[in-house]
Amino acid sequence: MITHDTRCALDTVVDLVNSAPEDDTTPEGLPDVAALEEFVRQHKVSEVGVLTEFDLAAVRKIRGRFAAVFAAPDARAAATLINELIAAAGTTPRLTDHDGYDWHVHYFAPGASVADHLAADCGMALAFFVVAGEQERLRRCEAPDCRHAFVDLSRNRSRRYCDSRTCGNRLHVAAYRARRKEAAG
Repeated sequence: MITHDTRCALDTVVDLVNSAPEDDTTPEGLPDVAALEEFVRQHKVSEVGVLTEFDLAAVRKIRGRFAAVFAAPDARAAATLINELIAAAGTTPRLTDHDGYDWHVHYFAPGASVADHLAADCGMALAFFVVAGEQERLRRCEAPDCRHAFVDLSRNRSRRYCDSRTCGNRLHVAAYRARRKEAAG
């Protein structure tokens, strides 16, 4: 069972990791402070003050550390990375009920920077998967031209693509066309 706040943190960390350019040809998803402000607004990250270039640099730095969690070869490696993230953030668990949401836990300290906020809350959400023995659900898309991160919440842990309507469908259509061409051929 995934609580609402954990699900929000998972969605946030996936979108954060996927905002990084995949190579030299793809654009930066967080190019400036305005983009970071929009990211914070879209993900309803609470208790964030005025954002600066310093915040942008710090968020980009932890983004890379979160990406390493999704690439971790095993639970021990993922745990090490997550422990480093949440320790550096100075976690301070506390119960809160704000903005119409029922009681939930915030792991970031009051007044924390946006980077520490994300490191603490998103790090703890990922930690729950490692604790539950579900680290393999933290995946990268298997499409050859896409390496987006995602959390496989399918019942049988069978999801292979970040989005079945784009990456998955595109590969299935390509395989179908290749089979037809071979059969005609």
